[in-house]
Amino acid sequence: MSTDVRVPLEQQQSYSTAYHQMLERVRYEGAYPTRERAEEIVRLVLAGLGRQLTGDERVDLAARLPLEAARTLTAQIPDTQPLSGWAFVKDLAARSGASQATTRWDTGSVLAAVAAHAGSDLITRILNQLPPGWALLFGQAELNPAA
Repeated sequence: MSTDVRVPLEQQQSYSTAYHQMLERVRYEGAYPTRERAEEIVRLVLAGLGRQLTGDERVDLAARLPLEAARTLTAQIPDTQPLSGWAFVKDLAARSGASQATTRWDTGSVLAAVAAHAGSDLITRILNQLPPGWALLFGQAELNPAA
């Protein structure tokens, strides 16, 4: 890889093709004006998700995501008490300073791309691990387990 000396080193980013495609999908789905904005959203949501997932589901998801996304996910220490889907959105909104409506949109845009990488079996396992309210964030119907 050659580097351009006219661009400061911290701005030189070499993304894997898979991560670039993930960013472009989020940019398109979320209608973000730039790839940089899409990347900010991806990092915010994946960091938040990394604070929620534990165990095999966390490891398996990291293995299926592009390396750059997996690093963001796994750099987080999981919370001791996972948040409901709505509490997750409110937490991200507070961290980012964005409205809850905007954060809900952002979360759905990123988690749709995550779901595409993960596959339906892993998403089902993740949803079984998390408290209620997450299915809609992943673009799926919320199913109530049979009592």
